[in-house]
Amino acid sequence: MGTELKNNTRYDDETFEKLDFSGETLESSTFVEYTFTHCQLMGTALSHCRWINVKFDHCDLSVLRVPGSTFSGCEVTHSKVTGVDWTVANWRTPANREPLMFHESDLGHSTFLRLKLSEIVIVKSVLHDVDFREAELTLAIVTGSDFAQRSLAGQHLTGVDFRGACNYQIDPLQNKITSAKFTLPEALSLLYALYIEIDDSGE
Repeated sequence: MGTELKNNTRYDDETFEKLDFSGETLESSTFVEYTFTHCQLMGTALSHCRWINVKFDHCDLSVLRVPGSTFSGCEVTHSKVTGVDWTVANWRTPANREPLMFHESDLGHSTFLRLKLSEIVIVKSVLHDVDFREAELTLAIVTGSDFAQRSLAGQHLTGVDFRGACNYQIDPLQNKITSAKFTLPEALSLLYALYIEIDDSGE
Protein backbone atom coordinates (compact mmCIF):
# COMPACT_ATOMS: atom_id res chain seq x y z
CA MET A 1 0.00 0.00 0.00
CA GLY A 2 1.22 3.49 -0.80
CA THR A 3 1.71 6.23 1.73
CA GLU A 4 -0.88 8.61 0.31
CA LEU A 5 -4.21 9.02 2.07
CA LYS A 6 -7.00 8.86 -0.50
CA ASN A 7 -10.49 10.36 -0.38
CA ASN A 8 -13.58 8.13 -0.47
CA THR A 9 -11.48 5.04 0.36
CA ARG A 10 -11.97 2.27 2.89
CA TYR A 11 -8.93 1.08 4.85
CA ASP A 12 -9.20 -2.23 6.72
CA ASP A 13 -7.04 -3.96 9.32
CA GLU A 14 -3.58 -2.68 8.35
CA THR A 15 -0.88 -0.40 9.76
CA PHE A 16 0.69 2.92 8.84
CA GLU A 17 4.11 3.20 10.49
CA LYS A 18 6.53 6.16 10.67
CA LEU A 19 4.70 8.14 7.98
CA ASP A 20 4.10 11.89 7.77
CA PHE A 21 0.61 13.07 6.82
CA SER A 22 0.96 16.52 8.38
CA GLY A 23 -1.19 19.21 6.79
CA GLU A 24 -2.93 16.84 4.39
CA THR A 25 -6.69 16.83 3.78
CA LEU A 26 -8.72 13.63 3.72
CA GLU A 27 -12.44 13.46 2.95
CA SER A 28 -15.11 10.78 3.34
CA SER A 29 -12.80 7.82 3.94
CA THR A 30 -13.34 4.96 6.40
CA PHE A 31 -10.77 3.27 8.63
CA VAL A 32 -11.67 -0.02 10.33
CA GLU A 33 -9.38 -1.88 12.77
CA TYR A 34 -6.47 0.25 11.55
CA THR A 35 -3.27 1.25 13.37
CA PHE A 36 -1.17 4.40 13.06
CA THR A 37 2.15 4.07 14.89
CA HIS A 38 4.86 6.74 15.14
CA CYS A 39 3.01 8.78 12.51
CA GLN A 40 2.75 12.56 12.05
CA LEU A 41 -0.76 13.98 11.52
CA MET A 42 -0.14 17.49 12.81
CA GLY A 43 -2.72 19.86 11.35
CA THR A 44 -4.20 17.11 9.19
CA ALA A 45 -7.84 17.71 8.16
CA LEU A 46 -10.03 14.61 8.43
CA SER A 47 -13.35 15.73 6.98
CA HIS A 48 -16.44 13.50 7.27
CA CYS A 49 -14.37 10.37 7.80
CA ARG A 50 -15.34 7.30 9.81
CA TRP A 51 -12.94 5.81 12.37
CA ILE A 52 -13.89 2.44 13.83
CA ASN A 53 -11.61 0.68 16.35
CA VAL A 54 -8.58 2.62 15.11
CA LYS A 55 -5.42 2.88 17.23
CA PHE A 56 -2.97 5.80 17.29
CA ASP A 57 0.27 4.94 19.09
CA HIS A 58 3.15 7.38 19.59
CA CYS A 59 1.64 9.79 17.06
CA ASP A 60 1.56 13.58 16.79
CA LEU A 61 -2.09 14.61 16.32
CA SER A 62 -1.60 18.25 17.30
CA VAL A 63 -4.26 20.65 15.94
CA LEU A 64 -5.90 17.74 14.14
CA ARG A 65 -9.10 18.89 12.40
CA VAL A 66 -12.06 16.51 12.46
CA PRO A 67 -15.14 18.28 10.97
CA GLY A 68 -18.05 15.89 10.54
CA SER A 69 -15.98 12.81 11.38
CA THR A 70 -17.22 9.98 13.59
CA PHE A 71 -15.18 7.93 16.06
CA SER A 72 -16.13 4.59 17.63
CA GLY A 73 -13.89 2.53 19.89
CA CYS A 74 -10.76 4.46 18.91
CA GLU A 75 -7.70 4.38 21.18
CA VAL A 76 -4.89 6.94 21.45
CA THR A 77 -1.75 6.00 23.40
CA HIS A 78 1.49 7.84 24.13
CA SER A 79 0.50 10.58 21.68
CA LYS A 80 0.26 14.35 21.45
CA VAL A 81 -3.34 15.42 20.80
CA THR A 82 -3.15 19.10 21.67
CA GLY A 83 -5.31 21.92 20.35
CA VAL A 84 -8.04 19.67 18.90
CA ASP A 85 -11.60 21.00 18.67
CA TRP A 86 -13.62 17.82 19.16
CA THR A 87 -16.93 19.71 19.04
CA VAL A 88 -16.86 19.87 15.23
CA ALA A 89 -16.89 16.06 14.92
CA ASN A 90 -20.19 14.27 14.32
CA TRP A 91 -21.40 12.99 17.70
CA ARG A 92 -25.04 12.51 16.71
CA THR A 93 -24.90 9.36 14.59
CA PRO A 94 -24.98 5.72 15.80
CA ALA A 95 -21.37 5.32 14.64
CA ASN A 96 -20.23 6.80 17.95
CA ARG A 97 -21.41 3.87 20.06
CA GLU A 98 -18.07 3.03 21.67
CA PRO A 99 -16.19 5.67 23.69
CA LEU A 100 -12.87 7.27 22.85
CA MET A 101 -9.88 6.08 24.89
CA PHE A 102 -6.75 8.09 25.67
CA HIS A 103 -3.80 6.58 27.54
CA GLU A 104 -0.68 8.48 28.62
CA SER A 105 -1.29 11.24 26.09
CA ASP A 106 -1.24 15.04 26.06
CA LEU A 107 -4.68 16.58 25.31
CA GLY A 108 -3.74 20.11 26.31
CA HIS A 109 -5.70 23.09 24.95
CA SER A 110 -8.39 20.89 23.38
CA THR A 111 -12.14 21.40 23.71
CA PHE A 112 -15.01 19.02 24.47
CA LEU A 113 -17.49 21.84 25.16
CA ARG A 114 -21.07 20.56 25.76
CA LEU A 115 -20.33 17.10 24.30
CA LYS A 116 -21.90 13.88 25.58
CA LEU A 117 -18.85 11.84 26.52
CA SER A 118 -20.30 9.09 28.70
CA GLU A 119 -17.72 6.39 29.48
CA ILE A 120 -14.84 8.22 27.79
CA VAL A 121 -11.47 6.91 29.04
CA ILE A 122 -8.59 9.33 29.73
CA VAL A 123 -5.91 7.54 31.77
CA LYS A 124 -2.61 9.03 33.00
CA SER A 125 -2.93 11.90 30.55
CA VAL A 126 -2.26 15.64 30.61
CA LEU A 127 -5.37 17.84 30.50
CA HIS A 128 -3.89 21.32 30.74
CA ASP A 129 -6.47 23.94 29.78
CA VAL A 130 -8.89 21.37 28.31
CA ASP A 131 -12.43 22.74 28.02
CA PHE A 132 -15.01 20.33 29.45
CA ARG A 133 -17.62 23.01 30.21
CA GLU A 134 -21.18 21.65 30.27
CA ALA A 135 -19.97 18.26 29.01
CA GLU A 136 -21.62 15.05 30.09
CA LEU A 137 -18.93 12.78 31.53
CA THR A 138 -21.12 10.18 33.23
CA LEU A 139 -19.15 7.00 34.07
CA ALA A 140 -15.98 8.44 32.50
CA ILE A 141 -12.59 7.13 33.64
CA VAL A 142 -9.95 9.83 34.16
CA THR A 143 -7.67 7.98 36.56
CA GLY A 144 -4.15 9.29 37.03
CA SER A 145 -4.72 12.32 34.79
CA ASP A 146 -3.45 15.84 35.50
CA PHE A 147 -6.07 18.58 35.17
CA ALA A 148 -3.54 21.36 35.91
CA GLN A 149 -5.92 23.34 38.12
CA ARG A 150 -8.69 23.20 35.53
CA SER A 151 -12.03 24.13 37.09
CA LEU A 152 -14.87 21.75 36.31
CA ALA A 153 -18.22 23.51 36.50
CA GLY A 154 -21.57 22.58 35.03
CA GLN A 155 -20.52 19.05 34.11
CA HIS A 156 -22.39 15.80 34.69
CA LEU A 157 -19.80 13.85 36.70
CA THR A 158 -22.01 11.04 37.98
CA GLY A 159 -19.97 7.88 38.44
CA VAL A 160 -16.73 9.39 37.13
CA ASP A 161 -13.57 7.63 38.34
CA PHE A 162 -11.12 10.33 39.47
CA ARG A 163 -8.88 7.97 41.45
CA GLY A 164 -5.25 9.02 41.16
CA ALA A 165 -6.16 12.15 39.19
CA CYS A 166 -4.72 15.45 40.39
CA ASN A 167 -5.06 19.22 40.18
CA TYR A 168 -8.79 19.22 39.44
CA GLN A 169 -11.08 21.86 40.90
CA ILE A 170 -14.64 20.63 41.35
CA ASP A 171 -17.41 22.58 43.03
CA PRO A 172 -19.87 19.96 44.35
CA LEU A 173 -22.58 22.63 44.35
CA GLN A 174 -22.25 23.17 40.60
CA ASN A 175 -21.70 19.60 39.43
CA LYS A 176 -23.50 16.29 39.71
CA ILE A 177 -20.93 14.02 41.36
CA THR A 178 -23.08 11.21 42.77
CA SER A 179 -21.16 7.90 42.94
CA ALA A 180 -17.95 9.49 41.63
CA LYS A 181 -14.73 7.95 42.95
CA PHE A 182 -11.87 9.98 44.45
CA THR A 183 -8.63 9.42 46.35
CA LEU A 184 -6.96 11.45 49.08
CA PRO A 185 -5.44 13.95 49.41
CA GLU A 186 -6.77 15.32 46.11
CA ALA A 187 -10.39 14.80 47.19
CA LEU A 188 -9.95 17.52 49.82
CA SER A 189 -10.40 20.05 47.02
CA LEU A 190 -14.12 19.20 47.12
CA LEU A 191 -14.27 20.58 50.65
CA TYR A 192 -12.38 23.74 49.79
CA ALA A 193 -15.12 24.60 47.29
CA LEU A 194 -17.65 24.64 50.15
CA TYR A 195 -15.85 27.57 51.81
CA ILE A 196 -15.30 25.72 55.08
CA GLU A 197 -12.21 25.69 57.28
CA ILE A 198 -10.29 22.44 57.43
CA ASP A 199 -8.17 21.89 60.54
CA ASP A 200 -5.62 19.11 60.04
CA SER A 201 -3.76 19.75 63.27
CA GLY A 202 -5.62 16.96 65.09
CA GLU A 203 -6.42 19.25 68.05
